[in-house]
Amino acid sequence: MPTILRILVLSLVLFAANAAQAASVTVFAAASLKDVLDEVGREFEVRGGARVRFSYAGSSAIARQIEQGAPADVFVSADSDWMDHLENRRLIAPATRRDLVGNRLALIAPASSKTRLTVGPGMPLARALGSGRLAVAAPEVPAGRYARAALTSLGVWAQVEKRLAPAENVRVALHYVARGEAPLGIVYDTDARAEPRVRIVGLFPESSHPKIVYPAALTAQSRNPDAAAFLAFLTGPEAATVFRKHGFTVLRQR
Repeated sequence: MPTILRILVLSLVLFAANAAQAASVTVFAAASLKDVLDEVGREFEVRGGARVRFSYAGSSAIARQIEQGAPADVFVSADSDWMDHLENRRLIAPATRRDLVGNRLALIAPASSKTRLTVGPGMPLARALGSGRLAVAAPEVPAGRYARAALTSLGVWAQVEKRLAPAENVRVALHYVARGEAPLGIVYDTDARAEPRVRIVGLFPESSHPKIVYPAALTAQSRNPDAAAFLAFLTGPEAATVFRKHGFTVLRQR
């Protein structure tokens, strides 16, 4: 193939790739949202919206990726702190920030486990662990912070702080328990509902930890008009139906 023709073909391929990327929305979202946002994204596309591409990880990890220049259009965090982190650095568009949904914190065990425990002040969590460890998200991850706050509030943190199986995000903690690698774990209620290999031992009192809120916002760098349309869809009735189906509490929009 002549050189000029090869260059022309390569240029057309690159143009098509760039056009496809421009016609999609890139969303960086907390790992605990994977199942529900995958479904919301499909609903958005079916109703005529642009293609939505998701990148899931712990909120801390994806916030840092955005901070380092990763090309995201929308950020959805599992807590307000990491959204604040980006807002303080002018990396989100503050006027677009919305609190989408809420969640609960659950103590889980493998589905076959016979462990019975009432989640409350002074519960014998260390005894229930036996020789095993408690699966929790890492301390910089929202689920990890919520877990530590709840255990501290209930007066049992000292029992287990040296008996943790830390995970990079809440879904990894869920898998530790689902695979039987940890006898107990702390994850979101919605994670536990989505995994048939675990069962919920009990829910933590909502008063035992900061309120679990998932905020969303456009990134400051995004110039994608489809991104604003997707964020609007996230706060609309169709998405609310999907969020409720997956066990999230839909929050009233400001």
